[in-house]
Amino acid sequence: MNTHAAQIALLGPGSWGTALGLQLCRNGHAVRLWGHEPEQIAAMRQAGENQRFLPGHPLPPSLQPTASLDAALDGATDCFVVVPSQAFRAVARQLAEQLPSGFGVAWATKGLDATSGQLLHTVAREELGDRPLAVVSGPSFAGEVARGLPTAVTVASDHPEFATRFAALLHGATFRAYTSPDLIGVEICGAAKNVLAIATGIADGLGFGANTRAALITRGLAELMRIGTALGGRAETFTGLAGLGDLVLTCTDDQSRNRRLGLALARGQSVDAAKAEIGQEVEGVITALAVQRLAQRLGVEMPISHQVYRVLYEGSSPAEATRALLEREPKAEFG
Repeated sequence: MNTHAAQIALLGPGSWGTALGLQLCRNGHAVRLWGHEPEQIAAMRQAGENQRFLPGHPLPPSLQPTASLDAALDGATDCFVVVPSQAFRAVARQLAEQLPSGFGVAWATKGLDATSGQLLHTVAREELGDRPLAVVSGPSFAGEVARGLPTAVTVASDHPEFATRFAALLHGATFRAYTSPDLIGVEICGAAKNVLAIATGIADGLGFGANTRAALITRGLAELMRIGTALGGRAETFTGLAGLGDLVLTCTDDQSRNRRLGLALARGQSVDAAKAEIGQEVEGVITALAVQRLAQRLGVEMPISHQVYRVLYEGSSPAEATRALLEREPKAEFG
């Protein structure tokens, strides 16, 4: 399949969608960036940049913002969804009415379905039917991708040719895209690591230091592996870019909204106040509830994620959640 001069409908004008649009344009493709808020799209067109979510990065002529989904999809060779997880099903449902049969869809949304707790490829299959699907995930902050700093991601699909196509669309001089057949593993890593990033933010905000941070990341990886393999993910995925790579990035750098939320909670801010201060979607808040339900359904022990859930949804204080983790009975590290 020829990936030169592709016409890409990119749905979702947040920071990550805009950054990916800039990367695709760098590679010589044309992008129509769709958003459902006409005022935001008009502001982007007037300013020549996404001042709301990714300021300081001019939009090239090959990236055209639009508030019309019809216009975004007209003549598109590819469709790339980068909306928040709670909007994913609704957008997929809209696409089902407009995309021809067999037209593949990829997404870079990280999260679970807010209502059902399903992985997003399951939602996509329910809404879009039988067609090629792929997810793009990995350690990648939008600002660094927008600046052209070296980045590596994973493109996962059970259609190998489709994964190869999307990897080629994204792959460039400073952006490496690897392929994987493990949709399940890549998706659960991209979702659940956000919950763990809230935990490390809380710990750092309470002043617990580097030892605690390293322990939380390592034991958090064990939680990712337990729930991921229970769902059918491949073990090697969890030590790759979408697993360990994204977990380390999100837990250790303050560019992470989820980590910043944890820091704010440790300072005594409420969840709503912290989210308002951050000013963008914090996926880990919704995901914590979905992961809690999923872990209960599967009978998988996820003590760190459970304590984050308690802080977010049951009124537990960060200090109480930390004490509950520290008071757990000693056990073997493996097995």
